[in-house]
Amino acid sequence: MQTRKLGKDLTVSAIGLGCMGMSHGYGGQDEAASIKTLHRAVELGVSLFDTADAYGPFTNEELIGKALKPYRDKVVIATKFGFRIDPTKTDAAALVGLDNRPERAREAAEASLKRLGVETIDLFYLHRHDPDVPIEDIVGAMAALVKEGKVRALGLSEASAGVIRRAHAVHPISALQSEYSLWTRDPEGEILDTCRELGIGLVPFSPLGRGFLTGKYRNASDFAEGDLRSSLPRFEADNMAANLALVTLVEEMAEAKGVTAAQMALAWVLAKGDFIVPFPGARKIPNLEQNAAAADVALSAEEVQQLDDMLSPDKIAGARYSAGSAWTPRR
Repeated sequence: MQTRKLGKDLTVSAIGLGCMGMSHGYGGQDEAASIKTLHRAVELGVSLFDTADAYGPFTNEELIGKALKPYRDKVVIATKFGFRIDPTKTDAAALVGLDNRPERAREAAEASLKRLGVETIDLFYLHRHDPDVPIEDIVGAMAALVKEGKVRALGLSEASAGVIRRAHAVHPISALQSEYSLWTRDPEGEILDTCRELGIGLVPFSPLGRGFLTGKYRNASDFAEGDLRSSLPRFEADNMAANLALVTLVEEMAEAKGVTAAQMALAWVLAKGDFIVPFPGARKIPNLEQNAAAADVALSAEEVQQLDDMLSPDKIAGARYSAGSAWTPRR
């Protein structure tokens, strides 16, 4: 597995693993099956594993800590905080607001360290910024955790370019996590330029469009009960049909190249900059293996441009999130 840098201090596999779906959002799966997938990821050279206190909530961190304990010296564990969580509820219902109080950074880190069973969090993200709390205050509290050795590096999630710059002035930001894929191009322009200028890694979540860019999902009935995608505008029947026509073009291009649509989509993200480390989710080992192999798929400049044009933002039907979603960034 090739490696890439996140900021100055973290070297990780070119493709990471998003662990949320093992416990949250997509129906989860048996713990033993998840552990097998996580162990196989390490065997394949995957070293960046992403979780958050909000996933479950809390249970995903416990799973990751248990599964990766034998490989602690080989992996980079990233987790996130920033939501106010109702522990009596599950999935998105548990997220009842934002909590960016500076003291919350320490509370969250201590709790995550315990659930993960580690002495240091490798990459500690602010999951969503609350604009009512100065970013300087919360990053200052996070920086104190670095000085104490409880955290190695800091990250932000879904932050604007202005917030990134202000945060970076307080303490170096190693990574920005934002949705970025062939069908979500929001970071292009100012945010990508800011990351490149400041030496910040971009760590795209949902680089496969929540699985849609794989071509596996053809209609809304493909999703199990409780799957969060059923509530997202892009997966409403009419929008899904329109978007599927675009995915078919990716499938045709991938077939001609001798790769899968998923590998084509991941290779496109990787081609956008050597500071970009996508982390697709995968619960099943065959999907994990397919994704990891995408690190070896090279696209020409012409192929990248062809994909840019085929799935330009104006052609994508539906918004990322429903109005009022807890996940929608407040800017």
